[in-house]
Amino acid sequence: MPTKFRVVSLSHRSAPVHIRELISLDEEAIQRLLLKLKDFFGVTDALVLSTCNRTEVYYSHELDLSVELIKLIGIERGLPDPVAFLDYFQILNEEKDAVTHLFRVSLGLEAQVVGDIQISNQVKRAYQTASDLTLAGPFLHRLMHTIFFSNKRVVQETAFRDGAASLSYATIELIESLTQNIFQPRILLIGVGEIGEDVAKNMVHLPSAQVKITNRTQAKAEEIALPLDFEVIPYEACISAMEEADVVVSSIRLPEPFITKKIVEDFSIPGYKLFVDLSVPRSIETSVEELPGVVLYNVDTIRSKAGAALQNRLDAIPDVERILEESIEEFGNWQKEMVVSPTIQKLKQSLEQIRQEELSRYLKNVGEKEYGLIDKITKSMMQKILKAPVVQLRAACQRDKADEMIELITDLFNLEKSNQDK
Repeated sequence: MPTKFRVVSLSHRSAPVHIRELISLDEEAIQRLLLKLKDFFGVTDALVLSTCNRTEVYYSHELDLSVELIKLIGIERGLPDPVAFLDYFQILNEEKDAVTHLFRVSLGLEAQVVGDIQISNQVKRAYQTASDLTLAGPFLHRLMHTIFFSNKRVVQETAFRDGAASLSYATIELIESLTQNIFQPRILLIGVGEIGEDVAKNMVHLPSAQVKITNRTQAKAEEIALPLDFEVIPYEACISAMEEADVVVSSIRLPEPFITKKIVEDFSIPGYKLFVDLSVPRSIETSVEELPGVVLYNVDTIRSKAGAALQNRLDAIPDVERILEESIEEFGNWQKEMVVSPTIQKLKQSLEQIRQEELSRYLKNVGEKEYGLIDKITKSMMQKILKAPVVQLRAACQRDKADEMIELITDLFNLEKSNQDK
């Protein structure tokens, strides 16, 4: 039974967030899972990708290991009945489907925010982990480098990665552009609901920022802030923290504005202070912008920018699909040539063995200079003899006639016997 590249995938398309959280794997769990694949099943090519939106296992094996993999994931996560989650997984056992899926995921076509650049970096880290554990053979190495080159083409040839297409990332982009002249900008995030939490996680893209988080429920603020190494401020200290901050991002749900002009006018603002209101209804009075040094952006302004960027990305999808198809075809051609590679090597070895035998037979008493010249001439002759069958083998690959050509050349040059004689 031939080895096939396969994938077991659970993503935002197939599972709600609470299921994705249950299945999600950290770096240590990923390494343990990869080692089990290697030790228990003899897998030589495997890659595990686990993000907030997907947990996927790519592997090469002659058997469908999807149920075993889901059980292993369940063991890592301490789930009593992991097979109960089977319906949330997409299982692709056809190699072309699995390869195409990895391309689409890596290029951002399957991302929750289409074109999300984070996913390509996450795929690179997953590949690095697989390589470190010697679970990336020639197949996976070639596949991943083809994908990385495709990503480069997408950036250079399309608008697919231009602009921030999600509300949270557009917020980060806005903060970055308006604080680029501030050393270690101080940012206060008020509220960690769904949007606030997403913004907090994207704050990691502002590495020099000093981020503080506050929330009416402090335990929720700590849950979000601590893994990100952000400081938690008691909700009661929110006003004083607001005055100290260069940027205030408000994402709280209240019937009336929480940040009023009266509060802000008591602040000392030596330069300028940026307020970003991500709340609906609004949590910052629009009149605060009348105060000197105050800059206010609301959710509609940011969303319109994100919407325009998203539309540009959607318009670029046909170009990305074209690059994807070309890259998959190129990888497929390489795969076909890999089928004939052992035959080419056998042919080279057989001819080299004949050459060495003849040199030994007739050049026993020849001087070093003459031997070197004849060695060079016979090597050149061998390369010329090899050229025609190698070209024919590779051409047969493109016509899907490789097996017939392999059989013909094996018989013609008696390669099986040559191999057995060694």
